Amino acid sequence: MQNIGKYTRGYFLPPEDCFDWTKKDYVDKAPVWCSVDLRDGNQALIIPMSLEEKLEFFKYLVKVGFKEIEIGFPAASETEYEFCRALIEQDLIPDDVTIQVLTQSREHIIKKTFEALEGCKNAVVHLYNSTSVAQREQVFKKNKQEIIDIATSGAKLLNEYKAKTPGNFRFEYSPESFTGTEMEFALEICNAVIDIWKPTPDEKVIINLPVTVELSMPHVYASQIEYMCKHLNCRENVIVSLHPHNDRGCAVADCEMGLLAGADRIEGTCFGNGERTGNADIVNLALNMYSQGVEPNLDFSNLPELIEIYERVTRMKVYERTPYSGQLVFAAFSGSHQDAIAKGMKWREDKGLKLWNVPYLPIDPTDLGREYEADVIRINSQSGKGGIGYVLQQQYGFELPPKMREDFGYLVKSVSDHKHKELMPSEVYDIFKEQYINIETKVRVIESHYVQQPQGVITAFVTAKIEGIKKVGTYTAKGNGRLDAVSNALKEALKLDYTIITYQEHATEKASTSQAASYVGIEHNGKTYWGVGIHSDIINSSISALVSAINKLLEEK
Repeated sequence: MQNIGKYTRGYFLPPEDCFDWTKKDYVDKAPVWCSVDLRDGNQALIIPMSLEEKLEFFKYLVKVGFKEIEIGFPAASETEYEFCRALIEQDLIPDDVTIQVLTQSREHIIKKTFEALEGCKNAVVHLYNSTSVAQREQVFKKNKQEIIDIATSGAKLLNEYKAKTPGNFRFEYSPESFTGTEMEFALEICNAVIDIWKPTPDEKVIINLPVTVELSMPHVYASQIEYMCKHLNCRENVIVSLHPHNDRGCAVADCEMGLLAGADRIEGTCFGNGERTGNADIVNLALNMYSQGVEPNLDFSNLPELIEIYERVTRMKVYERTPYSGQLVFAAFSGSHQDAIAKGMKWREDKGLKLWNVPYLPIDPTDLGREYEADVIRINSQSGKGGIGYVLQQQYGFELPPKMREDFGYLVKSVSDHKHKELMPSEVYDIFKEQYINIETKVRVIESHYVQQPQGVITAFVTAKIEGIKKVGTYTAKGNGRLDAVSNALKEALKLDYTIITYQEHATEKASTSQAASYVGIEHNGKTYWGVGIHSDIINSSISALVSAINKLLEEK
């Protein structure tokens, strides 16, 4: 990084202070959305979409709720032209949806564009030319007036071809490379185009102000947008549109701040696909609004389905950490995060809350077609006891005592660490079953009978097979309950000293048949050993839990 001196700020601030947008703290209504997946997103693909793939994607974009969809550059290739004609001739464009096409300010391209659009019920013809200092000096080698002449000549041609082409057409103009253009000049060229098109309340004009290349922090762009909004001719009949790219990783912030600054419309793509670092991610933007209670007017309630179609037709992948859309964005590996999520879910359930306020989850995954069981808690060596216990509870119905959660948590983390892999819920359950449930390695209770004595005393007759003793034996002891009596009988038989410190039980609701789950913790020489019993009878399940804990102790001796 020795050449820092070769870089300079290539953007231009407005000639006046434009900071009214700072007085707002959120976007309070959805903009007009225009998907450019089929043009800007498609031209950025290594293998552009086929006609059939573009038709499938177009239909799904309509299903999601897009009312404006840029479909391509019909004068640029035969596929683009055929796609436009197929949409029109097969009557695939709903009456409330407008398609948009791109054209340069050159007559033969404009002519071909209107031929492609003939008979279209609703279309936007999008005219553009580059205006930045770098483009003017290095690419076109033209002065400001010559650049204005390119724009105005194209604007006049659009008027002419609109008059003689069947269909309903509106116009859009983009000063491409707007962010590298002097603001006074950007305003001048946009106003020159507006004066030619003469917008009305019934035929508004779109002025699109793209972040063709991100050159500044988002607040600079917001000030640029505010300046343009304040000084554009016929502002009441102009729709100010934004089209940010993501070179600095700020395209979403550019859009949000630009909307605060007065913009009305966003052009972007699903998941941010586009040239170089891509466009603004409309899914991200829309769900940011949704998460703050603002209706985005787009339906992403089945986000996995959109992802499947997108990945198949574009051959691109949605990165695992993409906001809202990524496979892991609703996952928690950190133990403290898992614990907070589990407690937040429980709190919400217990209180019957309608408003969403779960730690670490800004949005309810089920609103996007995702599920808690699969997506919220992920188990690896970084996981905590709360998350691991939550997985067992949600997936299998086990409600472990707090101290047992800790014991099991360390065990699972150790397994994950040694295997260097994430553990699926089924694997977590397998560890739980192997290590705790109905363990009969050293001691096995075959049957037990009880006699009620005065003052609540129980006498237990326990028939058991004990390792090292050839014959099955029956052992007798008294206690203040059935479990206590069985425990005393086994202590005597094994010549073993321990104390029952925890006993807990519940019905396993997740099981296919009604069963009882019992948890027993016993302490011996300062260490706790845990066992779990599963049985249709609660007494038998508690004895199985005790025997499992005893076997864990004996295995260690």
